[in-house]
Amino acid sequence: MLVRRLLVVAAILAATLTALLPSSPAGAAAADPVVIVPGFTTGPVIDTGYIPLRDRLRSAGYDVTVLVYPDYGLGDIRTNSQRLANTIASVRARTGAAKVDLVAHSMGGLVSRYYIKNLGGAATVDSLIMMGTPNYGTSLANVASFLTFGSCVGIDACNQMASGSSFLNDLNAGDDTIGSVRYTSIATSVDLVVTPYKNAFLANDGNIANITVQSQCLLRLPGHLGLIFDGAVADGVKDALRNETVRMNCFAP
Repeated sequence: MLVRRLLVVAAILAATLTALLPSSPAGAAAADPVVIVPGFTTGPVIDTGYIPLRDRLRSAGYDVTVLVYPDYGLGDIRTNSQRLANTIASVRARTGAAKVDLVAHSMGGLVSRYYIKNLGGAATVDSLIMMGTPNYGTSLANVASFLTFGSCVGIDACNQMASGSSFLNDLNAGDDTIGSVRYTSIATSVDLVVTPYKNAFLANDGNIANITVQSQCLLRLPGHLGLIFDGAVADGVKDALRNETVRMNCFAP
């Protein structure tokens, strides 16, 4: 009788501990590894600003790598896309995964889209989730270019992010959403870097979810950089990674 009681107690304790442990994402065994693709002026070592997002996703059970730009992302976006290609190849070799998911902030979304469109990424990316990406440029870069007589203070990536740049015209020619990749673009209406903020959105051809934070959480007001720290946004990113409809938890810390 005593042995039986001890076994019952052990079973209860095991069940309790299991419930308290962090859960893995649905289908964790088959979940794609995640590569975070940072924005402008990050690197040459991991930017501390992306550590909270990285840790949130790791706590949810994902294998997460953060892309590093040796030149702080100041150079040609196409060069940064090649660095992304190399990083993805390394992640796939390490994990054995056929595909990865990309979580991109700001310029990182352009780096990711160039990789998908021009460097074979359509075959190796399942989902691209962008936060505050100037997919159709930002007037801020146009102003910087104008004030510096077209040089955009000598920064290639700045020139490329100006609305109407040859880089963006080429990137956006044809289909915005290449291949079978699932696309999500999250914007904030109080973004002072991507202006106007709706330039973050891609053409809606049925393969893109364009979401404004305030359309779901009226009182959440993350700025451009705040997107990578905001708990509700992180909650939406995890929904997109699970291929679920994005429903942000507006009370997420």
